[in-house]
Amino acid sequence: MRLLVFGSTGLIGTLIVREALATFDGSAVVLYVRTPEKLPDEFKQNPNCVIIQGQLDDDDALSKALEGVDIVLSALGPAQYTHPSGTTLSLQTSVTLISPSLRDTPLAHAYERIIRLMKVHQVNRLLALGTASIQDPSDRFNLAYYSMVTSVSIAMRNAYKDIRAIGAVIQASDLEQWTVIRVPMLSNNKSREVIAGYIGDRKIKNHISLNRVGFAAFVIEEVSKKQWDRKVPLLVSP
Repeated sequence: MRLLVFGSTGLIGTLIVREALATFDGSAVVLYVRTPEKLPDEFKQNPNCVIIQGQLDDDDALSKALEGVDIVLSALGPAQYTHPSGTTLSLQTSVTLISPSLRDTPLAHAYERIIRLMKVHQVNRLLALGTASIQDPSDRFNLAYYSMVTSVSIAMRNAYKDIRAIGAVIQASDLEQWTVIRVPMLSNNKSREVIAGYIGDRKIKNHISLNRVGFAAFVIEEVSKKQWDRKVPLLVSP
């Protein structure tokens, strides 16, 4: 198997790469990065890691990265936002990979390009990071999530618009298999246990945080299990 990972220099992306290397022994993991120097030495020295330098508006570099790939795993996310409580609500800053000319929804534009090139290279499966700002018909009203998303929509309007657009682009695509895995507030606690469901359902309840390592473990597990194909689950830590 050959995996392509976007956002591998970020906190979540690094964890996804480690999990992939440990789980799929001998498989190739392609790391598409703007600045390879930011990668951990363990990746640079691992013979199963293929490092390709490029930006998200570079068709040639993206095409090279997609050659022979089976699945794309994306940890791309908008800029960090800190809630008034001091809790980190967002993902990591990945928009530096985008040309400054794409001002309003740069990551959504990048996903359009990635998906178009995936189809060219006959890569039909994408597992992508999302946030609770993306809605799903299975969601129900929950005051904690309503307050959190409203805070983000006001304090980080551009990032909110971008992440919503990302969800729309992926769900409207003609990819055969895709999953958008939504996250709430993020933490660095070490528990890998997670709950997957929808906002307001009996499983999620009022849990509004997720350990990054749990997200990474869930993504790599989903590669094999395919339990959430063409769905938009919300992931939380119990």
